[in-house]
Amino acid sequence: MKVAGIQFDLAWEQPEENFRRAAPLLERAQAAGAELVLLPEMFATGFSMDAAKCAAAAAATRTFLREAALRLRLHVAGGHAEPGVPRPFNALSLFAPDGGEPLHYRKIHPFSLAGEERAYGGGDTLPTATIGGVRVTAVICYDLRFPELFRAAAGRTDLFLVPANWPEKRRHAWRTLLAARAIENQCFVLGVNRIGVAGGEPHAGDSALLDPFGEARAAASQAEAVVVGAVDAAEVAGVRERFPFRKDSRTELYGRL
Repeated sequence: MKVAGIQFDLAWEQPEENFRRAAPLLERAQAAGAELVLLPEMFATGFSMDAAKCAAAAAATRTFLREAALRLRLHVAGGHAEPGVPRPFNALSLFAPDGGEPLHYRKIHPFSLAGEERAYGGGDTLPTATIGGVRVTAVICYDLRFPELFRAAAGRTDLFLVPANWPEKRRHAWRTLLAARAIENQCFVLGVNRIGVAGGEPHAGDSALLDPFGEARAAASQAEAVVVGAVDAAEVAGVRERFPFRKDSRTELYGRL
């Protein structure tokens, strides 16, 4: 299955402008043969802590994603804020070519360094969906720093989706952690980050598709781009069979250490 990540500059708290920017990039992904396309974290608004304002755009954002999936006959995933109690959630919705929503995820780890936990609630489930024979699990941005989250879903996952708003000053961590999550879980990882400046912080993108050995199959930095590469569930199974590292894990011991 071909997958694509869309890396672009997000207009701050301007959903309609971001829909306008994303639309031709989705068309480029389709023309490149992608069957699943991922947009950045909170792509409709940017990573704003005005949670109520951002969550008010949830219906319009979901409509944009669903209509794009229907029109282009793609699976389209994008991060967005959505209403919640007692606080909104930083979420991801993945829509199918038939308009259904096979995957919906709420960010489990709000980014406390930016005060996200005061604006957004944390999710408590980690769903997986099978798309084109590939088992797909989504996390969001700061979740990347928690390897135990990935390990919890690794056995049922061929591809992790990681949309983000990750600043340039921590780009080494972004690139390193994407590769580490791919290597330690022996699976594909598609990390999609924004470019441009938000809150005075530049973002370098560095979107990439990593294979089960942590090697980049496709990548882009700094500029607007559509990152396209192939994901194969059989390849994941083959790597895990040839290098069965996970069987040596002593999970029963770790909790006591």
